[in-house]
Amino acid sequence: MVPTIGLDIGGTKVLGVLLADDGTVLREERLASPHAGLDALVDTGASIVARLDAAGARIGVGAAGLVDRTGVVRYAPNLPNIREAPLRDALADATGHAVAVDNDAAVATLGEVTYGAAVGRRHVLLVTLGTGIGGGLLLDGRMYRGAHNFGAEIGHFTVDPDGPLCACGERGHWESIASGTALGRMARELVAKVGGGALVAAAGGDPSAVTGTHVGIAAARGDADARSLLVEYAENVALGLAGLANILDPECIVIAGGLVELGPLLFGPVREAFGRHVEGVDYRPPVAIVPAQLGERAGAVGAAVLARSLPA
Repeated sequence: MVPTIGLDIGGTKVLGVLLADDGTVLREERLASPHAGLDALVDTGASIVARLDAAGARIGVGAAGLVDRTGVVRYAPNLPNIREAPLRDALADATGHAVAVDNDAAVATLGEVTYGAAVGRRHVLLVTLGTGIGGGLLLDGRMYRGAHNFGAEIGHFTVDPDGPLCACGERGHWESIASGTALGRMARELVAKVGGGALVAAAGGDPSAVTGTHVGIAAARGDADARSLLVEYAENVALGLAGLANILDPECIVIAGGLVELGPLLFGPVREAFGRHVEGVDYRPPVAIVPAQLGERAGAVGAAVLARSLPA
């Protein structure tokens, strides 16, 4: 089988992989996500495809947003210049390759089910914690995409009507308090109140540059403020996970996205808080909350798996 290419288009980067039949990543390339419209995004994707250098390879794409069954990105809250964008056809024209496009978290789920933490599972909730929050659902062994291919937009349900403004324009969505972006905002608020010297130091001395990544760096160094902030953030994450578990009854929850790199510093408090919020915790089988085994590659690998559905 000819290797396939997977592109994961997020709010901050476009990651591409060339994937072998057995799931081995043969090559990897990444570029910053442009925020100047479809043409710039297609140019970035085509550049990565050229660098991966696989003649005749089929391309799968995971894009952060509402992607319909024809490969049009209807709306992408964290790519503000992408609206009603015919990404599949534009990228196919630019590269000369066959292209399939789906939601980024949906293809990340496909990657983890095929090669990662959810192999052998039939009821899976995947949650991506990054610029926003994305979701993917495997229900009774089948990917669930909804009536219009827009299913599992789990970041966009309201948990606090008076909460922070979400990237989509609504207040108090789960994404607005539990995404990587939210963690960065919480960290900057902490710095403004108490100084947060270790957080500022991790950001190179610039308080305005503090992000969720710097929280992880400071926490790993043992900073008490950063670790306390992660416990507070984990509570926000667990609130949404518990609500979704009550609705969907998954056998496992896979956490993907850049924050996975925090490891036990995140997963310990998330699991503890989840147990306090999920219904009937003492009377139901435990729900495994596990990191994506494919790490930040989950979306790109899953997109390459998606490409296998295209005619050779």
